[in-house]
Amino acid sequence: MALEGQSGYSIDDDWSQLYIGGEWVDAESGETLEVEDPSTREVVTEVPRATEADVDAAYEAAAEAQSEWAQTPPAEREQLIHSLQQVMAEHKEEIVELYTTEAGAMQGVSDTGFELTQDQIGEAATLPRRMKGEHAASNIPGKENIVEREAKGVVTVISPWNFPLNLSARAVVPAVAAGNTVVLKPATNTPVIGGLLFARLFEEAGFPEGVVNVVTGKGSEIGDRVAGHEESDVVAFTGSTEVGRRVAATAAENLAVPAMELGGNNAHIVTDEADVDAAVDAGVFGSFIHQGQVCISINRHLVHEDVYDEYVEKLTERASQLPAGSAHEHVVVGPIIDESQRDEMLDYVERTVEAGATLETGGDIVEIDGVEDSLVVEPTVISDATNDMAAACNEHFGPIAPVIPFSDVDEAIELANDTEYGLSGSVHAGDVGAGKRIANQLETGMVHVNDQPVNDEAHVPFSGTGASGIGGYNSEDFLDEVTEKKWISLQHEPREFPF
Repeated sequence: MALEGQSGYSIDDDWSQLYIGGEWVDAESGETLEVEDPSTREVVTEVPRATEADVDAAYEAAAEAQSEWAQTPPAEREQLIHSLQQVMAEHKEEIVELYTTEAGAMQGVSDTGFELTQDQIGEAATLPRRMKGEHAASNIPGKENIVEREAKGVVTVISPWNFPLNLSARAVVPAVAAGNTVVLKPATNTPVIGGLLFARLFEEAGFPEGVVNVVTGKGSEIGDRVAGHEESDVVAFTGSTEVGRRVAATAAENLAVPAMELGGNNAHIVTDEADVDAAVDAGVFGSFIHQGQVCISINRHLVHEDVYDEYVEKLTERASQLPAGSAHEHVVVGPIIDESQRDEMLDYVERTVEAGATLETGGDIVEIDGVEDSLVVEPTVISDATNDMAAACNEHFGPIAPVIPFSDVDEAIELANDTEYGLSGSVHAGDVGAGKRIANQLETGMVHVNDQPVNDEAHVPFSGTGASGIGGYNSEDFLDEVTEKKWISLQHEPREFPF
C-alpha cells in the first residue's frame, strides 16, 4: 500500500517512490529528478531516478503476476476496470489541475485529455468479454480446429509528454483488460500524470499486486533496458520517429512486438471549392490546440491559389488574436514543454523566413510576468512557404502554421504525400464527396473531411503509415497487438497415417 500521505492526486503530494509489485519503493540510486511547471518554470515536485536494477525488479513483478491475472475471470477484470474509471471520476478536479501543471496544457486541453482517458477506459472495459476464439474447418476427417485468443504476457508502455494521461491509458488499460501485466515508463517531462498517477489509480481501484508497475527516470539511462527487457512481450511506444526507430530496433532484438505511434507531418488541404471560413475555423483549431504539440495537428496548410490570399488573411487575423500565456490563465496557447523544443521550433521559423517565406504574425516568445525565459511561443503564421522549407518539411510540433499554395487538386495530393510520414490529415473541398475522393488518395492512416486532423475516439482504429508507425491503437487493433492466437486441434476419431 501507499505510504501515509501518498494517497492524493495533487502535484503537491509525495511522488518520490516507484511502484513495483504493489509496493511503493525508493529507487535503488536514492536519487530523484526535478519536475518543472512549463508555465512558471518552477520545480513543482520530484520523482525517482530509477536504475536498471529497478527496471529489472518491475519486470520480475510483472512476470510473476501475469499468469494469475490472465486467469482472472472476464467479469472480474471488467469490474476492476469500471472501478478504475470511477476512481478517476472522483478525482477529476485534482487530475485536471495536475495535467495543467505538469504538461502545460490549458484547462480545456486538460479536460479533453481527461475525457479521452475515460473513453479509453470505457472501451477497454469491453475487452475481457471480447477475448473470443473461433472454430475452423479441417481437411482431416474427425478433426476439430479451435483457435483461442490469449494474452501476450508482459506489455511495456513508454508514453509521451504531450498527452501523457490518455496516451498512457490507451495502452496500459487495454493491455491489462486483455490479461497482460504492464511496466509503464512515462516521459521524463511528465512522470506523474503519465506514470505515477496510474499507480495510485490502479491501487485505489483494487487491482492485484504486480499488474501495473511504474518506473520513472531518464530515457538515456534506463530506456534501452526498458525497451529491450527479456521479460517484455510487447513494446507500446508513442513519441518521435527518431526515438521510435531505436525503441523498435531494441524491442526486435528481444523478439517483442513493437506497437509504435510515431511522428506526423499532417496536411490541411483547402480547395477552391471550400467554405473558406469553415476551413479557417478548422485550421486555427488544428494548428494551435495545445500549442501544436499534437502528433496529429496540422503541420502544413495546403491552400488553392484562388483562395490563398483570403485564407492567409483570415488565418493570420485569427492567430494574432489568440490569447497566449500561462496555462493557469484563460488562454488558448500555453507553454511549450521545455527549452529544447521551444528553441528548435523557433529555429524552424527563422530558417523558413530566411529561405524566402513571409512571417505574417508571431515568431517570437511571449513574455510572462515573473517568469524568466518564458516557454510560450506566439501563434505563428508563415505565408509563401514551400514544402521543403524547415517549418514545413519537419514536424515542428509547435503553434506554427506554414501556408503553401497549390494550383490544382493533383498538386495538392502530391504535396500532401511528399513526406515520409503518414499519420493524419484533413480536407475541405466544398462537398463531402469531393473531399472523400481526395482523402482516398492521401497516404495516411487517418483523414478527416470538412474537419481538421486532431480526432481520437477509443472505438475507432488509430494508426499511421510509413514513418508514422507500426501497428495500431484503439478498438480491435490494439487488442490484436497485446494478444496472440493459439491453434488447438482435437482429433475425435482415429486418424490414418501413411506409415
